[in-house]
Amino acid sequence: MAEPTAGQPTFNIQRIYLKDASLEIPNAPQIFLETEPPTVEVQLDVSNAAVLDAIYEVTVTVTVTTRVKEQVAFLVEAKQGGIFEIRDVPAEQIEPLLGIVCPNIVYPYLRANLSDLITRTGFPPIHLAEINFEAFFNQRKASLGADQPSSLLDATGTPLQ
Repeated sequence: MAEPTAGQPTFNIQRIYLKDASLEIPNAPQIFLETEPPTVEVQLDVSNAAVLDAIYEVTVTVTVTTRVKEQVAFLVEAKQGGIFEIRDVPAEQIEPLLGIVCPNIVYPYLRANLSDLITRTGFPPIHLAEINFEAFFNQRKASLGADQPSSLLDATGTPLQ
């Protein structure tokens, strides 16, 4: 494969990894004896940060809480990360790349890891629904308001302008 020439837009996946995972079953073993179906609550977040020049980390975080009769059956949180190289891309395209394209790449790995982790507990797997990250990105941007700074952060966590 030929090396990209200077000034040519570059987008490369450097690495996809499970950044963090935690699982709690606070009411075990009694919760396994319950026969009522659980309720499931899912919370999702996407974040990004510049790591080095033209190298960005995108993290998709999900928290799943299941309850049976108001008792927590299990609580799981997982963070799937990806490191991406983005060079010579117009500035107005970087934020959508980090907020839409990169999460679309990372999310399937998160779904698989979460399902596997839950299955290993003895509970039936939870299969997270597909996410429209473009709608998620646009909704988040609208809720922040047009006058708010970008959600793109530098390596120190400071918003980029």
